Amino acid sequence: MKKVLFVAVALICGSQASALTIETVTSPSGIQAWLVEDHKNPIIALDYSFAGGGASDPAGKEGLVSMVAGLLDEGAGDMDAQAFQGRLEDLAIGLTFSADADNFTGRLKTLTDNRDEAFRLLHLALLKPRFDADAVARVRGQMLVGVQQSEQDPQSVAGRAFAAAIFPNHPYGRSSSEASIKAISDADLKGWPGAHLSRDRLVVSVVGDITPAQLSALLDQTFADLPAKSDQAAIAEAEVPTKDSLKIIRRQIPQSVVNFGEPGIKRDDPDWYNAYVMNYILGGGSFSSRLMTEVRVKRGLAYGAYTGLEPYEHGGIVAGEVATRNDKVAESLKVIKEELRKMGSTEVSAAELASAKTYLNGSFPLQMDSTTAIAALLTVVQRSHLGIDYFDRRPTLINKVSAADVKRVGAKLLDPDKLTVVIVGDPKGMTE
Repeated sequence: MKKVLFVAVALICGSQASALTIETVTSPSGIQAWLVEDHKNPIIALDYSFAGGGASDPAGKEGLVSMVAGLLDEGAGDMDAQAFQGRLEDLAIGLTFSADADNFTGRLKTLTDNRDEAFRLLHLALLKPRFDADAVARVRGQMLVGVQQSEQDPQSVAGRAFAAAIFPNHPYGRSSSEASIKAISDADLKGWPGAHLSRDRLVVSVVGDITPAQLSALLDQTFADLPAKSDQAAIAEAEVPTKDSLKIIRRQIPQSVVNFGEPGIKRDDPDWYNAYVMNYILGGGSFSSRLMTEVRVKRGLAYGAYTGLEPYEHGGIVAGEVATRNDKVAESLKVIKEELRKMGSTEVSAAELASAKTYLNGSFPLQMDSTTAIAALLTVVQRSHLGIDYFDRRPTLINKVSAADVKRVGAKLLDPDKLTVVIVGDPKGMTE
């Protein structure tokens, strides 16, 4: 059964504005996709996602999912890496795979004339990846170089240490290392797709020059052979620390990188939009945010200070970052904590609230500037269970947030006495 929704969002395509219509398409075998037909250009963009990402890596083999993502387009079926990549290049087909903590994502972009071959190659990559020894060695080597480079980058060091501190004893807090990457075996790689890429964990989004009937057939040709269900073990809910802590990783560098955070909320929390507006005012609004004003503009302590909501499938945090001279770290943190406290104790001004709503609503359509971007956004909406009418409802949900709502959720989420703080550098006058 098809469901069509007119979405009141203007997409800027050159000088033309067009409405976005989302349609659900269900294949004969029951695979469902969201489709936005667009026949102005002979291009099709497919974005799909399987639940289960890096958090499912076995302990001691962190990086497994990322390595699989790097290898699925390195040969499939009877084609080795050179032949497979050559076929993609000859037909101008874009095929990529990636993984975050919670999801394994793939993207395909093709000209309409090459549609059937593009979907066939994707089917091969998902069902018959080769994992040839030379390809595995090459991708493993690239990942090892990446780990080595990240260990020399203060921001990367801070990010990994912060994840471990804010998500203790949870897969979200683990990071890949040289040892874990070297521990990944051929059997681990070859067994992963069949155990994790299953139809029950799949969401699909398509935008471009394709009809519902054409897509319905291609959904089965591409995905119907996948296992019906995955045997992936359930991942526990994350318990974020509620007591303040400080970890300093001493590096003899002129500027310290500071990551800080505390428990937040997940995407389905009723307070999400209140927190979303609150965060924009606090530290998500670039030069208009309170933290940027107090830390950079008024005091010149740092180039910038930022906060963001980070919702995971099994937990959520409010996280922030500032980078500043070693002798300004303590003062910067003091100012940041003061602003966190104010957000939960006083109401924001009418001007701040109006500015936040105008930006959050006005900038949203700019994310949809290509078929690929629209397809990716549709997948996020599906994965977050926001509903096919999300684009219609979103402006209203943001506009209904009040100053009292912002203050209440600020008091609920922001407690400067419960911050987890990680510093990489040589902050003066600070000890753990």
